[in-house]
Amino acid sequence: MMSTKAFTLVSAVERELLVGDKEQGHIECVECCGKNLYVGTSDCIVYHFLLEERAQPAGTATFSATKQLHRHLGFRKPVSELRAASALNRLLVLCDNSITLVNMMSLEPVPSGARIKGAVALALNENPVSGDPFCVEVCIISVKRRTIQVFLVYEDRVQIVREVSTPEQPLAVAVDGHFLCLALTTQYIILNYNTGVAQDLFPYCSDEKRPIVKRIGRQEFLLAGPGGLGMFATVAGISQRAPVHWSENVIGAAICFPYVIALDNEFITVHSMLDQQQKQTLPFKEGHILQDFEDRKRRSFCCLLRTGDGLLQEHLQTGAELKASEPERNLLCSSSFVDCLHRVSQVKRGQWVMGLATGQVNSRGCKEMIEVTPRPGRIRVGGRVIVATSKGVYILVPLPLEKQIQDLLASRRVEEALVLAKGARRNIPKEKFQVMYRRILQQAGFIQFAQLQFLEAKELFRSGQLDVRELISLYPFLLPTSSSFTRSHPPLHEYADLNQLTQGDQEKMAKCKRFLMSYLNEVRSTEVANGYKEDIDTALLKLYAEADHDSLLDLLVTENSCLLTDSAAWLEKHKKYFALGLLYHYNNQDAAAVQLWVNIVNGDIHDSTRSDLYEYVVDFLTYSLDQELVWKYADWVLQKSEEVGVQVFTRRPLDEQQNSFNPDSIITCLKKYPKALVKYLEHLVIDRRLQKEEYHTHLALLYLDEVLQQRPGANSKGAEATETQAKLRHLLQKSDLYRVHFLIDRVRGADLPMESAILHGKLEEHEEALRILVHELQDFSAAEDYCLWRSEGRDPPYRQRLFHTLLAMYLQPGPSVPELAVAATDLLNHHAAEFDAAHVLQLLPGTWSVQLLRPFLTGAVRDSVHARRTTQVALGLAKSENLIYKYDKMKLKGSSVRLSDKKLCQMCQNPFREPVFVRYPNGGLVHTHCAAGRHTNPSPPGPGART
Repeated sequence: MMSTKAFTLVSAVERELLVGDKEQGHIECVECCGKNLYVGTSDCIVYHFLLEERAQPAGTATFSATKQLHRHLGFRKPVSELRAASALNRLLVLCDNSITLVNMMSLEPVPSGARIKGAVALALNENPVSGDPFCVEVCIISVKRRTIQVFLVYEDRVQIVREVSTPEQPLAVAVDGHFLCLALTTQYIILNYNTGVAQDLFPYCSDEKRPIVKRIGRQEFLLAGPGGLGMFATVAGISQRAPVHWSENVIGAAICFPYVIALDNEFITVHSMLDQQQKQTLPFKEGHILQDFEDRKRRSFCCLLRTGDGLLQEHLQTGAELKASEPERNLLCSSSFVDCLHRVSQVKRGQWVMGLATGQVNSRGCKEMIEVTPRPGRIRVGGRVIVATSKGVYILVPLPLEKQIQDLLASRRVEEALVLAKGARRNIPKEKFQVMYRRILQQAGFIQFAQLQFLEAKELFRSGQLDVRELISLYPFLLPTSSSFTRSHPPLHEYADLNQLTQGDQEKMAKCKRFLMSYLNEVRSTEVANGYKEDIDTALLKLYAEADHDSLLDLLVTENSCLLTDSAAWLEKHKKYFALGLLYHYNNQDAAAVQLWVNIVNGDIHDSTRSDLYEYVVDFLTYSLDQELVWKYADWVLQKSEEVGVQVFTRRPLDEQQNSFNPDSIITCLKKYPKALVKYLEHLVIDRRLQKEEYHTHLALLYLDEVLQQRPGANSKGAEATETQAKLRHLLQKSDLYRVHFLIDRVRGADLPMESAILHGKLEEHEEALRILVHELQDFSAAEDYCLWRSEGRDPPYRQRLFHTLLAMYLQPGPSVPELAVAATDLLNHHAAEFDAAHVLQLLPGTWSVQLLRPFLTGAVRDSVHARRTTQVALGLAKSENLIYKYDKMKLKGSSVRLSDKKLCQMCQNPFREPVFVRYPNGGLVHTHCAAGRHTNPSPPGPGART
């Protein structure tokens, strides 16, 4: 029987927006992502609309669609499916058995042309397993017979992950994590593609009805079963919900909790998941698409991190409830689940920390951070339900669900008293009523508290604005000794303390303490705590310590008002020494805190709160601003572990390393710890790139000493270089600051030919370096690399000399060595451009064949022809320029010059005594001796610069 009006059907996209006057195109698929609506049609066009929602006074909504653009995909087949991945800004389009990646806004294919070919149908993994927030996981039914393929789709590329064979041909698929829910030809199955384990669900006949496979939550699916049943199935092959009864001819299903929506040829039916009853029927003919879309606005997922005993990671269920962030909460951000825990000093063993990660909730992705409270095992809530005919798109708008709180409260006597009090409001002055009503709420709260109805009690306490110390005072010894609190008079309850209230029942007492912990944690950051923060935080610390609660550490690393005297004595009583150290640190007593933690690590006192306490101390000292404290415990951390302890110096903020901690002082301290010294010098030379000869030479010597210690007694020329030896060679090649002659003396006789060659190269002793590489090591590849290394950034003649030197070494007279001849041939053929061909031909033996040197000769001839033609071009340009000058000279000679004794030299202003002169292009006449000495005259009166 229909009992609820759950949805209204609202038009979103009219026919005119899609096809206009055309008759041939019709809707094949839809996709909705936030305000973006995409429609794929039978004539291979994808439309992009922007949905605008307008709320109505009755709680419903209307939608208007604005067409943004449309694009033809270039095929002749219909668009089969559309899937949006907003984190990638990509739309996955299945058309003609090919999945194309297009931009969500422009609908342009990605420039890389990435696509997935051979796909019949696709499903996105809403519970991805890759852990990469910048990709989506796609499962396709392949055109290959009985084959499922799993892909990772990035912004501009796709990567196949797995190909799985199925017992029968798959017709429909949904995916959750590693689990595939498949509709085969004759049955539904669950298949774990990671392990290959398959679980049969129930049979059905694909010839009689269309299969429906839909993921509704973590590890749970909705299937179209026999007899008109909508069956729920988990990945374990069981059903945790009763089936819903829908039409035998159902062609689509959607979820909008707590409802299952089904579509057949004539109706849309709404069924409750709670009692499995049909609640509503909406006439709807010619419908062929029904699909629900999650609220894909940018969200984030939540991780619960438990430190100390390892990490417990938990996906956000899509049914999570959103709530406002609490600024006092310690938030740790990461790019996948947990990339790193920055500032480890803020994290304690057993602490539950709410973390936000900028990544994907599901395959649709998100980047905006919103705090959430996870509810594992719940199906998804909210989102949008879209139904479509071949010509139009409609939205099923859910109406608000009415809460049933009043019916539940009406069965309790406390509620009756509150209702009666409200009815007396008209007869009592407003101020007096408010005081009375708050007191009644507080009294009612204690009644519910005594009955262990904690949720109700909490709400009454909040509404009645209870002084929280009234509740704390029921618990012996929780209020600080310095507190001046006295209970209300007349009293709000009849109990002296918690022992009287619970009558000594330890289980009830434990429940009451857990409630107080929860309540104090909630109110400590609200207005309820104003003026009472010291009492609240101190009481909360005592409860946490007594119960060995994980939140004790969370309290101490965040802003708190715990009284030091009371809290320290209580923590020491319950042997919470690590927490006591945090309390000291919060109160600026770092020396006491570190000493306490050192005693724990040394075993002087026992506290197993953090198994990684040593690393924690190292990290604490790393970020400590107290230099005296750091130096005091530097030897202790280094004695425990040189590799970890040196991080006290290497991981410090750069400004502190430059100003507060002198590298020379640190090196002096580390001389007793060789491993730590190497790590620190690597930090100076490689990470900070300090240009100081002393550090580079020192590091090279340490590498060299370690290499000599690691080398076996026998000659090991052919042995593979160790990691330290590789570091040494890299330093010798890249650094120009170490003392080369000093290192050569140390290497001499140590049987380190490669290192010797590098050092000789630094001294420009190329022949000696190449001799070592060629004749001692017989490493011809290394010899070529040497020439390239030493000539890097140098002029071409220098580079040519190096290669000629190497070639001459290969061809030098002496006993014939076939390997040298081969090396010479390879050198010429691979580096033809580096040689003077004419000089090389004079050096080559006459017995060598032209075919052997064909690559070299080809390159040499090509270079020679290129050089000749370049020279010809230059010569032609020079001749052209010369011709221009000759033309200018002839023009000047073509005009006559009249010279008389009245003409004056424009430089010396004296008359001409003989018919010899110099004429400038501007017509000025000067004596020849004046023209010859014109460079001595700084400002001639007028002649030009060219004669």
